[in-house]
Amino acid sequence: MMVFFIDFYSAIQDFVETGGQVLLVIGILIFVMWLMILERVFYYSRGHQQEKRRVLQKWQSRDDKSSWHAEQIRQAMISRVSLALGGKVPVLQALVALCPLLGLMGTVTGMIEVFDVMAIAGTGNARSMAAGVSKATIPTMAGMVGALSGVFATTWLQRTAKRERLKLEDRMLMEHH
Repeated sequence: MMVFFIDFYSAIQDFVETGGQVLLVIGILIFVMWLMILERVFYYSRGHQQEKRRVLQKWQSRDDKSSWHAEQIRQAMISRVSLALGGKVPVLQALVALCPLLGLMGTVTGMIEVFDVMAIAGTGNARSMAAGVSKATIPTMAGMVGALSGVFATTWLQRTAKRERLKLEDRMLMEHH
């Protein structure tokens, strides 16, 4: 079992060395992004359900549910729940947008390395140019993979937040009538 972890660690280390330092930054960014996505998923499944029950109990315990004042209180309750649901989604969207930009930065740094090799060794040394080309392409690929996975996850989070808000509104309106 320990041999597996050592092999896994050395494979990741080789991959990062092939892709350059920018790949390490992209990896950290994707890791943080997915931690935030998982936090939102757990909140939707646990914390939001408790908050929704609390808000519905508070609304059901009110005597006045039909006045203008009660409608404003209902809207405020729904808005608070909606803010809690979509809390970290804008930050996640920013992290998703950063992934391809960091990939592009990796491309530029890798190409600079290729040009350095060409300036020193000339165009005939293909082996030394290949290391720079891999440093140019691997971070681009990693940035795109991170961005694509993040786009799918944030879209799902936004849809779920909207659906949960509408469900809460409907439940509170049913209590009203």
